[in-house]
Amino acid sequence: MFCMISEKRFRIVPLLVIIPTVQLAGAGEIQFNRDIRPILSDHCFACHGPDANHRKSGLRLDIHEGAVADLDGYSAVVPGAPAKSELLARITTVHEEDLMPPLETGKPLTDGEKKLLHDWIAQGAEYEAHWAYLPPNRPALPSADDRAWASGAIDRFIMARLERANLLPSPPADAATLARRLHFDLTGLPPSPRLAKRLAESSQAYTEVVDELLASPQFGERLASYWLDLVRYADTVGYHGDQDHSITPYRDWVIKAFNDNLPFDQFTAEQLAGDLLPGATVNQKIASGYNRLLQTSHEGGVQKKEYLAKYSADRVRNVSNVWLGATMGCAECHEHKYDPFTQRDFYSLAAFFADVNDDKTFKGTNTLPTKREPELLVASPLTVSPAKLTRTMVTGRIQPRPIRILLRGNWMDNSGEIVAPAVPHFLPSINAAGRANRLHLARWLTAANNPLTARVFVNRLWYLFFGSGLTRSLDDTGSQGQWPTHPALLDWLAVEFIESRWDIKHIVRLIVTSSTYRQSSLVTQQLIKLDPENRLYTRQGRFRFPAETIRDNALALGGLLNDQMGGAVAKPYQPAGYYAPLNFPKRAYKADVNANQYRRAVYVHWQRQFLHPMFRAFDAPTREECTAQRPVSNTPLAALTLMNDPTFIEAAKGFAVRILTQAGPADHERLAWAWRTGLGREPGRDELAVAGSFLVETRRRYATDPNAANELLAVGMLQLPRGLVKQEAAVWTVLAQALLNLSETITRN
Repeated sequence: MFCMISEKRFRIVPLLVIIPTVQLAGAGEIQFNRDIRPILSDHCFACHGPDANHRKSGLRLDIHEGAVADLDGYSAVVPGAPAKSELLARITTVHEEDLMPPLETGKPLTDGEKKLLHDWIAQGAEYEAHWAYLPPNRPALPSADDRAWASGAIDRFIMARLERANLLPSPPADAATLARRLHFDLTGLPPSPRLAKRLAESSQAYTEVVDELLASPQFGERLASYWLDLVRYADTVGYHGDQDHSITPYRDWVIKAFNDNLPFDQFTAEQLAGDLLPGATVNQKIASGYNRLLQTSHEGGVQKKEYLAKYSADRVRNVSNVWLGATMGCAECHEHKYDPFTQRDFYSLAAFFADVNDDKTFKGTNTLPTKREPELLVASPLTVSPAKLTRTMVTGRIQPRPIRILLRGNWMDNSGEIVAPAVPHFLPSINAAGRANRLHLARWLTAANNPLTARVFVNRLWYLFFGSGLTRSLDDTGSQGQWPTHPALLDWLAVEFIESRWDIKHIVRLIVTSSTYRQSSLVTQQLIKLDPENRLYTRQGRFRFPAETIRDNALALGGLLNDQMGGAVAKPYQPAGYYAPLNFPKRAYKADVNANQYRRAVYVHWQRQFLHPMFRAFDAPTREECTAQRPVSNTPLAALTLMNDPTFIEAAKGFAVRILTQAGPADHERLAWAWRTGLGREPGRDELAVAGSFLVETRRRYATDPNAANELLAVGMLQLPRGLVKQEAAVWTVLAQALLNLSETITRN
């Protein structure tokens, strides 16, 4: 690790390395938070940071007082005097035994980083409090030369930064691209070809369409899918037998909350403490099911005390990550090495949940709750067959358990101090008469002086609509996270969110009606050179759809999508024997054989240990922990899934039926209709030529092997309409499969 001061005294020597000048990420003086803190955090804080128990040689570099402290006649940092600063001597020495960071860490400083540290000390070595821990203040709107483009606040900040870099924004995307982008972003579903025409014909249509989509019930399903990743929602317990548990009404509450535009502060309070609200309604009790979403075990031989410790730690990790963007899990066993979180902070936060009843949800191998409390029976959106009662887990309360600081996280060690509920010591405190509870915590999370919650949420909204956040570290606002590309814009949005009374749709509308959002995503050679990672938002992002959207899009194009909202889980086709390893009890998966098969992916059964293979292939998380940003892999499994998963074969068959029954009779008419419907654009001349040749070849194959056509069309429940020729239906099914497998089809542009 980076041990700045060794036990052996070391004389300061002149700098021996000539360091080239580097271009900073912006004009002006070096800024500690932007330029220096990331270097020290990555290379130094592990040994010279907040963790006093593992700090080497008494040197602390995360605060000014520690960096300039007298260490027996010398200091690591002497402001204004690089030649007298031990830090500079150690990072530039030619003697390997004195070099910092030590060679064995494998994390050498670059010449550019050394130059930054040198210049920072020369400029006075000023420290700043970490940007994310300072309350956001609404900055003044910057001026921008192009007022026609930068008409709103978001565009003013983006344009001002572009102008400083002598760059221009990209032109607006065409109507077809905007229709597709907007519809997928706000509903997760494809638009009709008519939407592009509407946007092209009227300058007022865009904002009208935005309002319509925000008001559509599919908006809640779209946003809920992301929120369920954050709170690690699943239909099974996770540990050991991974049995089912009843929690679907919570999922439906989240969808309804987003559709109703429930203010985010109330959205927070009902989940953390719906059971504590005065006169709590059934819906508020359902929302409190959030506290029961964690992984649990109901195996008879578990050590109860061990698992209570696991549950306690799980809740701290999730609350801190979801609302604070903080990696507090590091403090379960020791002081955080990069941020000010202490072990006391960790267990004090855990104490808020000491009254949650985790017992008696299951009995033996029974997968249904056995009592009405702490579960709840609620009436099922269904409008056909009689209303049914659905069981769901809610928060039942007990006398708060004593919560001790567990030394090194050891649940068997009872020597630690008992702590009361409290928030991290360096953040604004909670005002509570007596013992603070979960409702106090919820109100604190969304208090105007909390520096993190609003920033974290608006940053994640930005990520959903651009493919990257204003700070790209969606799950870490601490020292190891990335400095925001546009800190003033992030603060402006955070304050706007708070002052709008936590109005989620308001922030979404601001983002998607901006000129920044409406830019083309096409990349020029100049932009690749000057802004390769699109950090300045010189264009829109292009990124693969999440797994749920890929599935929903295919079903929608196939005319199969069942838009029923809420209710029981959906169980799509799945490989036989996939659940064979599941024991206690043994289970057999039964795919739905009715319209439930075609429901949106947000309703699909989420088995933590054996996530549906299609979701796996497209990087959906198992939801064992909070997931703020899914990875995006590119493997043959994804293509094989699109070609062979029965859901996609059946969707292709449905798409083929639509092509044959809704388009004109000629091949070129049908191909043009398929392109407009599936991709939102007209096919190019080369594409028509390739597709035409493909049709000829496929017809020849099925003419010589009619059984192959029958086998293809036998997949799934969909039956061909009367009058369609099977061989021709098979030909167009294969063509539809090819379209569903295109990168363009599964990419948001």
